[in-house]
Amino acid sequence: IDLIYCHRPDPHTPIEETVRAMSDIITQGKALYWGTSEWSAADIRAAWEIAERHHLHKPVMEQPQYHLFHRQRVEQEYARLYDDIGLGLTTWSPLASGLLTGKYRQGIPKGSRGARKDMSFLQQALTDSRRAEAVEALRPIAAELGCSLAQLAIAWVARNPRVSTVITGASKMAQLQENLGTLEVLPRLGPAVLERLDQACAPVLA
Repeated sequence: IDLIYCHRPDPHTPIEETVRAMSDIITQGKALYWGTSEWSAADIRAAWEIAERHHLHKPVMEQPQYHLFHRQRVEQEYARLYDDIGLGLTTWSPLASGLLTGKYRQGIPKGSRGARKDMSFLQQALTDSRRAEAVEALRPIAAELGCSLAQLAIAWVARNPRVSTVITGASKMAQLQENLGTLEVLPRLGPAVLERLDQACAPVLA
């Protein structure tokens, strides 16, 4: 395995025990690197310092949720970790569970992810009026850039120099092809465009 993640911290297991287990996996040659997923900055730093103190393999990446409507952890909470310990990011949910594609503008369509019973916990966010209005405010910006809303949202995440990888949830070949087209959008995200994106999202971020 190239990368192995500890998905969310276990409150019943000491961090040192987790660090030693992950370090052993790497020492045994079963993985090249280990990291965390949805850990707090304090817990990531604690894990890194334990590894440093005991000469163990350190966590080198974090897998957080990151999109236009969810920024605080990546842009603020983790801010010091990037330079202090060299933390890298593999981010997930660039489309906010599909909300940033615009397909939920008139409610939750049948057959969509939001309509699934096991995803009912997403429905409140997918039908939130402030988020819906923000998505509509993003639509003309995408049109001016000659891209889809999805491509705009993914490009916004990928343009962050702290982001090493953007995990996309494409379930169809057409979606994958659209996602890959994001690479052509990245150069168009200049300061003026980024400012407009911030203004469109401001009501959600307030």
